[in-house]
Amino acid sequence: MKVSSKVVLVTGAGSGMGRELTLELVRRGAKVIAADMRSETLEETKRLAGAGSVITFKLDVTDFAAVEGLPARIAAENGEIDILINNAGIIQPFVPIKDLTIEQAEKVMNVNFYGPLHMIKVFLPALLKRPEAHILNVSSMGAYAPVPGQSVYGASKAAVKLLTEGLRSELIGTSVGVTVAFPGAVATNITTNSGLAMPANADEQSSKFKSLPAPVAAKIMIDAIEKNKARVTVGKDATMMDRLSRLNPVFAANLIYKQMKSLLQ
Repeated sequence: MKVSSKVVLVTGAGSGMGRELTLELVRRGAKVIAADMRSETLEETKRLAGAGSVITFKLDVTDFAAVEGLPARIAAENGEIDILINNAGIIQPFVPIKDLTIEQAEKVMNVNFYGPLHMIKVFLPALLKRPEAHILNVSSMGAYAPVPGQSVYGASKAAVKLLTEGLRSELIGTSVGVTVAFPGAVATNITTNSGLAMPANADEQSSKFKSLPAPVAAKIMIDAIEKNKARVTVGKDATMMDRLSRLNPVFAANLIYKQMKSLLQ
């Protein structure tokens, strides 16, 4: 399906990857419903997109009652959506499991897994009635390539992976396509948006890796929707680790450990 003239709902659209997805959709002629917890960043996304291209809604995806009321709010002024992009997500504090609190772990799971599940449960009935529709869920390279200090984050994204793959199987033969995206290192402000401070040596460590520009990542993901891909790896690192994790998962995990262990020291 082409996104031009379609109504697309993007979560986490106030900044980072969500903002770039919104801007790419607008460039392709879509009308975007931008949802985020932060009204001020949503307004900045709207300004960047240009007049009339974006409608904003303040939304906490972990609040099921608020999510449940969103379709009626959107339909009242904009009609039914054609595409749902579940992008909103946070990382965990960069600590091992033994130092992570249950409250911190629950917050990551609530945003990263239950958030997309809430959105799918609420919007899927209407999507099934559209002539053509699509759902894209943003997982992570961390779903298949374990990162020390981000184990619960990885678990939440692995849950998104299996949820999306199962949903796609359930929807075969319907008008709804389903894609799961696995971004690698993308230059966004997810750490700040997660309310976290990075370890003191993070800048030194991150300088060893080249992050994919967020606009490029957004283009790859929107292309995947238009081509109705079941899965897409976003970035050379995500593609390489996807292949390596299939071929030799222990070697892949050890490789990441060697690169990232200094952040836990």
